[in-house]
Amino acid sequence: MHVPDGFINAPVSAACGVVAAGAVAVSLRGARRELDEKTAPLAGLVAAFIFAVQMLNFPVAAGTSGHLLGGALAVILVGPYTGVLCVSVVLLMQGVLFADGGLTALGVNITDMAVVTTVVAYLVFRGLVKVLPRGRRSVTVSAFVASLLSVPAAAVAFTLIYSLGGTTDVSIGKVATAMIGVHVLIGIGEAAITALTVGAVIAVRPDLVHGARGLTTPLKLRVGGELVDAPAATPSPAAARSPRKVWAIGLVTSLVLAGFVSFYASADPDGLEKVAHDKGIDKKAEEHASSDSPLADYGVKDITNSRLSGGLAGVIGVGVTVVAGTGVFWVLRRRRTASEAGPAAVPETEKV
Repeated sequence: MHVPDGFINAPVSAACGVVAAGAVAVSLRGARRELDEKTAPLAGLVAAFIFAVQMLNFPVAAGTSGHLLGGALAVILVGPYTGVLCVSVVLLMQGVLFADGGLTALGVNITDMAVVTTVVAYLVFRGLVKVLPRGRRSVTVSAFVASLLSVPAAAVAFTLIYSLGGTTDVSIGKVATAMIGVHVLIGIGEAAITALTVGAVIAVRPDLVHGARGLTTPLKLRVGGELVDAPAATPSPAAARSPRKVWAIGLVTSLVLAGFVSFYASADPDGLEKVAHDKGIDKKAEEHASSDSPLADYGVKDITNSRLSGGLAGVIGVGVTVVAGTGVFWVLRRRRTASEAGPAAVPETEKV
């Protein structure tokens, strides 16, 4: 659903840019409260994994494909604020390095794919885990439903943005019907990927899943005829372990998906591209400002072998994204640590 340059006019693109900048600013502050010594490195990995899986277009209808948006996955694994930042990092890398998603439309893409998907997914997810029985299965089911609904929500958001700033005269009703229809199908694929990923992480390290925190029912003891909370249990060995093994497995998986599996992804246009072509809203699409990038269109320039070119571009993309994402989240984590230390971190000799 990457919106290219020329789909949305300058005033609305600028307005979306302001919304996106505000959302990122709020998320930078909020992420400092979400990140700890475990989630900081994993957040960068989540961004890289989303980048990798977005290269795996899957067929959803005749001549149409879809790919993961990633907002729901990010918000469940690392939290709402950090989730917005994860998807924003991916969109920035894709726009600047791979000519995927217009640079003047970056605000539109962040608003639609990073903000709308995470907000909708978070609200649905939190609502479901409150009413469903506590447990890991409830987290996975909630992740599936939240992901499923977040994708058509993004399609609705794009339609609203296009109704305000579309550069072609097309019936908004037809655009809405086509966009929502195809993205409901894409949402099913997104939901399956998200639920499988969240379920896999919960199975080995539930302590690393942000959406699974606080879902364990406290043990009650009867004392003097009254029920009281049992003393907190000693953290399990799994919770005490470093997340390095999970991080390494996740990184290798991302590299394999982007470097090898992506070659077998569907070549059909994605939902937005298909609707844009069929309804004529791509008539004023502009050439990407980074079209001459060495990695444009997910291929390495001057490498003629398509398998090698695409695979190498995918590996580079995963590497750049994990470095950029991890760097951002480590900085936020260090700032949180510094702010929590406060004056106590200053030696007594310097306080005098």
